[in-house]
Amino acid sequence: MKKVCFFLSSAIIALIFIAAVAFFGIVPGVVAKRMNPVVSQPPYDASERATKLHQKLFIADLHADALLWNRNLLDHGTYGHVDIPRLLKANVALQAFTVVTKVPRGRRIEGGTPSDTLDLITLLSLSQRWPVSTWTSLRERALYQSRRLHETAARSNGRLVLVKSSKDLRQFMEQRRDNSDMIGGFLGIEGAHSLEGKLDNVDVLFDAGFRMMGLTHHFDNELGCSAHGKRWCGLSQFGKQVIQRMEELNMIVDLAHASPKLFDHVLDISTRPVLVSHTGVNGTCDNTRNLSDKQIRRIAQTGGVIGIGYWKKAVCGSDAESIAKAIRYAADLVGPNHVALGSDFDGAVRAPFDTTGIVLITEALMKHAFAESEIRKIMGENVFRVLKVSLPN
Repeated sequence: MKKVCFFLSSAIIALIFIAAVAFFGIVPGVVAKRMNPVVSQPPYDASERATKLHQKLFIADLHADALLWNRNLLDHGTYGHVDIPRLLKANVALQAFTVVTKVPRGRRIEGGTPSDTLDLITLLSLSQRWPVSTWTSLRERALYQSRRLHETAARSNGRLVLVKSSKDLRQFMEQRRDNSDMIGGFLGIEGAHSLEGKLDNVDVLFDAGFRMMGLTHHFDNELGCSAHGKRWCGLSQFGKQVIQRMEELNMIVDLAHASPKLFDHVLDISTRPVLVSHTGVNGTCDNTRNLSDKQIRRIAQTGGVIGIGYWKKAVCGSDAESIAKAIRYAADLVGPNHVALGSDFDGAVRAPFDTTGIVLITEALMKHAFAESEIRKIMGENVFRVLKVSLPN
């Protein structure tokens, strides 16, 4: 009997060990690969004319969630969408690294997702062995991802430079004129639930390097309602305090995922440029997640930009042509000064290509009869303009 008990105990311990190895060692990589596929694998071929123009552009992307996954961003990845070597290969000059702190299970674009549904980022933080503090705190998840980006920059030998002020941006631009083998990166947050209902946390996150913050994500929070939430509300009193403090700090407001009422309330009180980091437009792809003509016009009136996303729900397609159609629609509506790129790379989306394929967008914009000066603005100069006037001195 003792031998049987010993055998069973040993077998149980072995199974627990195997399960732990799988959960911590295998599952994170498998999940990352499955959640961030591409329609077409690299390399990507564009015309000689488009390639030559692309290499002359200043390219900026307003949204990528690469920090969510335990990949070394200094290595050339074989899956996912973004890392430093692939950004350099794509001639991307400026990349927003946006952090995700909570995603409810069963999220739906058209709304109805309860805010108390099982949080998938909790499971991800456990499986990827994030610090214990991140298991229960949304703020700590944001701070941990910020530390990861800072550590990556420190190990990059100058290939990744963090941009936190207008002075940083100016110095980066001067350096990059002589050395294109470098990327500027800045931090954003997808959803202000990471404030955990405390106004002081705006300063905490700002001090950690965050310069852009989305107010909502896939659920309602203390600031107001999401485009996908249970309620239909605008900006709360706490939300107004957050906006005021963000403007005092020169922190950029991102209205991606905001409900229409929240969208309007924020623009009613904002005194600085406001942007939407990743979205589509209802003019080419009509759903709750995308922007109406009125919303596009209101963002343009602030001097801000809208970043056109690449995924199917944003542009009703899975290729560069669909992205260019959305860009053309928005540009025809408010002019090319208020349109930008907002890929949502590594954001648990199926992208047409990884970041090395954005030359296909340049080519598609040429086919849509954009002038070279307009392409320059859309592909990055508009983002540079907004950051230049919005970042702290």
